[in-house]
Amino acid sequence: MQSMTKEELIAIKQRFRIIGDTPALNRAIDIAVQVAPTDLSVLVTGESGSGKEFFPNIIHQFSKRKFGPYHPINCAAIPEGTIDSELFGHEKGAFTGAIADRKGYFEVADGGTIFLDEVAELPLPTQARLLRVLESGEFIRVGASKVMKTNVRVVAATNQDMSEAIRSGRFRADLYYRLNAISIIVPPLRERPDDILRLFRKFTSDVTEQYRMPNVQLNEEAKQLMLSYRWPGNIRELKNLAERVAVLAKQQEITADDIKEYIDASINTMPVLYSEQNNSRSHSQRDSFSSNEREFLYQVLFDMKKDMSDLKALVHDLMQNHPVDAAQMDSHIYPIFEEDPSVSVPVQMPVNVPVKEVSDVQDATEYVEAAVSLEDMEKEAIRKALERNGGRRKNAADDLNISERTLYRKIKLYHLD
Repeated sequence: MQSMTKEELIAIKQRFRIIGDTPALNRAIDIAVQVAPTDLSVLVTGESGSGKEFFPNIIHQFSKRKFGPYHPINCAAIPEGTIDSELFGHEKGAFTGAIADRKGYFEVADGGTIFLDEVAELPLPTQARLLRVLESGEFIRVGASKVMKTNVRVVAATNQDMSEAIRSGRFRADLYYRLNAISIIVPPLRERPDDILRLFRKFTSDVTEQYRMPNVQLNEEAKQLMLSYRWPGNIRELKNLAERVAVLAKQQEITADDIKEYIDASINTMPVLYSEQNNSRSHSQRDSFSSNEREFLYQVLFDMKKDMSDLKALVHDLMQNHPVDAAQMDSHIYPIFEEDPSVSVPVQMPVNVPVKEVSDVQDATEYVEAAVSLEDMEKEAIRKALERNGGRRKNAADDLNISERTLYRKIKLYHLD
């Protein structure tokens, strides 16, 4: 099939509200339109927040199934114990709580399209059932013995490294090859520099129009900062930042300092999972942890580093405000004031720590990282996330940027129930 003309491409972007004009993005849209008239399975890959959800919808709307049902399903949001029932249905009495027969998505979507988002999160038994549907159109309801038929187009998406998932045994190779008949790669935002400012203008104007506020504009330094930032959260992160800037800006011209207030510097220094430097890592390193697990391990490391920086600043202030001879440090008690200056906590300063060595506190990060195992850091990161979100596991999973299923597994592993 011939590639689209520029006018056709613009019309599709307007229809599906896609903003951008980089070659990689245009190529992804072109592939989606070309493969739409077929019934081939499609696998959409790309980082979290990059806009993968647009492409299954494009494929459905340009296919012969466009008048049939379209069901997007987030595989990571469905508990492992009920995923088979959700996808394939169940018979009355199949399990506790199954008080009536229930149709699954593959039954109700007959003649249409199913979008399996986060397909890499499917448990292995469900993967075997999905492979059978893709190969023969056959499935069996949970608790039944009768084979049923369906005619469904499957489009899947993932933000994970599928080759690593196959090597580690988390995903079936035969299912991957069946899903990946056609591959669409959605570029991350950092590879779309010309689109960053376009998207920022769009998001800020949407907010200012909605709330009848004056529009904001970036000065030159702010633009350069936006272009140099790595955007680990991609379009989702950019939209979040643009909305905050539009609402909270004190003046219409946005400076680089204004942008820095809303960009988390610790995340900006985090390695990007799909970057070239990660591709050069050894297989043994990549096999150690999944991408989701690595992300919140990095996060807790940076939180620990921030804590050490705060500790250094606190000790420095104590030394400035309460000078004392090193010989007297074993008997001197320093008050630490929090919100109420009348409340103090006595801190015994050790006699064997010279004052001149206080400046070396920044090196303590190395010792902290060495002394704490990766498992301990995982456990602590999960515990803190659960506390911050009042025990709500879905919110904690979003906070850690991992799936709910991964969080449930880790909670059970570390006995955090």
